[in-house]
Amino acid sequence: MSHIPPLDPNVAARKGFRESEERLKRFWKAVDVAEGKGGWAVTLDGRTPKTPAHAPLLLPTEAAGRLVAEEWAAQGEFIDPGTMPATRLASTAIDRVSQVREAVAEEIAAYAGSDALCYLADHPTSLVTRQAAAWGPWRDWAAADLGVVLAAAEGIVHCAQDPAAVARVKAHALSLDDFALTGLATAVPLLGSAVLGLALQRGALTGEAAFDLSRLEEAFQEEHWGVDADNAARTAARRAEAGLVDRWFRALEG
Repeated sequence: MSHIPPLDPNVAARKGFRESEERLKRFWKAVDVAEGKGGWAVTLDGRTPKTPAHAPLLLPTEAAGRLVAEEWAAQGEFIDPGTMPATRLASTAIDRVSQVREAVAEEIAAYAGSDALCYLADHPTSLVTRQAAAWGPWRDWAAADLGVVLAAAEGIVHCAQDPAAVARVKAHALSLDDFALTGLATAVPLLGSAVLGLALQRGALTGEAAFDLSRLEEAFQEEHWGVDADNAARTAARRAEAGLVDRWFRALEG
């Protein structure tokens, strides 16, 4: 989302993060987490690394701290930021989302105004039927559990949603702490759906299930036309991201 550009955890030094054009070598041996003032700190040889904005890398639960610590422990000779998505989420929550909560919630709510679950294909009938059967229960869930009532339509013509429903999504987003809000701001655009993002955040869906629901039409086309290697790689990467966000949300629960 535009208000929370990804933060890069690769520029680290013993006293925290710093900018560097060079690949940085792993500079620690032992990784752990320790409870302290303000949360659970990741520790590298007893020292707490810092975010790109030089804030301590503190997580709200031990489980979240350990999720991040596992990424640091798994690093090889050189630090690879591409293998540290939970660290990036934590840094984003601390450095960025905490400063722009209202704007982030607005962007999440905007997805409810054009939620993917509200736009069924107009053909072929087999795809329309599949989408209706898979997506209808989750629109019903949103209405019953969240008070978010969204209308559905066939085709690509815009289907205007009740402003009250969009406002409810924003309120749900703002009710979250910075870390859960960061996860939601990642999940919603990944899935193209505020409903699926909220279902994932609340544990009503797994990351795998939410991702599969988000790409019903893509999967339908693959069944009929096959899958090329590039698309398969992109799908695998997005599926892995959905799984990571799922683990992030569950870790935040404690």
